[in-house]
Amino acid sequence: MSTVGKAVSLLELFTLKEPEIGLSDIARKSGLDKATARRLLVALAERRLIEQEPLSRRYRLGAGLSRLARMRDAHLPFVRVAAPIVRELALETGETVHLSEFSAGALLTVHVELSARANRVSVDVGQILPLHGTASGIAFLAFSRPETIEAYFGKPLTAFNAHTVTSRDAVMGAVRLAAARGYSRSAQGYEEGVHSVAAPILGSDGFPVGTLAVASPLSRIDDAIAERQGEAAREAGAKISAHLTGEQWHTSLPLRQR
Repeated sequence: MSTVGKAVSLLELFTLKEPEIGLSDIARKSGLDKATARRLLVALAERRLIEQEPLSRRYRLGAGLSRLARMRDAHLPFVRVAAPIVRELALETGETVHLSEFSAGALLTVHVELSARANRVSVDVGQILPLHGTASGIAFLAFSRPETIEAYFGKPLTAFNAHTVTSRDAVMGAVRLAAARGYSRSAQGYEEGVHSVAAPILGSDGFPVGTLAVASPLSRIDDAIAERQGEAAREAGAKISAHLTGEQWHTSLPLRQR
């Protein structure tokens, strides 16, 4: 891995659940020796991408990342445009709704509206979602370019639990069904006890730039509820797409008919 790759991998260690990490844990988690990890952290700190808490001496993400994020949002206001619609969908369904953006070959969770219910699904901002094991991923593949789909299937499909579908034919069956109805449905493919429906968010070229998903405890879902959630997600995704591009997209049509 290049030096840049190693430095970026250190940034990716930080999560909402673990916003501060000590040097020893950073070295252990990254597989680097302490000297190398410290050298990379010093370089990141010089660019304000990492900072060290003065008392604990633990590291956390720096303000420089916020500056870069604001610059990106000013140019590509994905979250700012989508967040109010995501919030409306969460209120309508009473469930957790999360928004993902496609970047560097993966879906990255960029915004979450948690359900107000005590028994709810929790999703973290920054979480990376696999395309074959989640409703979000299936919805994304259903409206993607053929070459994007082929590239994804060029690597083994990981099983995250006993329910994860790892057969290409089975995954493509779910992709075709999602393309036909405009939303996808997945039960326990990534996390046990969780049911999700998801819809694509399309860019100006008609291909997805991200997805939004409604995640519920499996115990609360039947076919009728799943269908209502799916239709609501499809409509919300189309609304976000229209706000982003100024065009009306009909995601109820299979890709080959658009």
